[in-house]
Amino acid sequence: MALEVVAPMPGTIAEILVSVGDEVQADEELIILEAMKMENPVVAPKGGKVAEIKVAEKDKVDTNQVLIVLA
Repeated sequence: MALEVVAPMPGTIAEILVSVGDEVQADEELIILEAMKMENPVVAPKGGKVAEIKVAEKDKVDTNQVLIVLA
């Protein structure tokens, strides 16, 4: 079952730390989201495989926008 990882707040994607196909563990950093001049890590809520990355670096995102899909 797929799990969508969403943006906790509006901001800009500063860095994507994973690639499609990567195995990730719970609490592993996936993306660095720049918001309010701070870098905020977005972490995996549980372990899984990166099935899809729905954003690119420098993209502006909104709260609850899907960033990554884990399988």
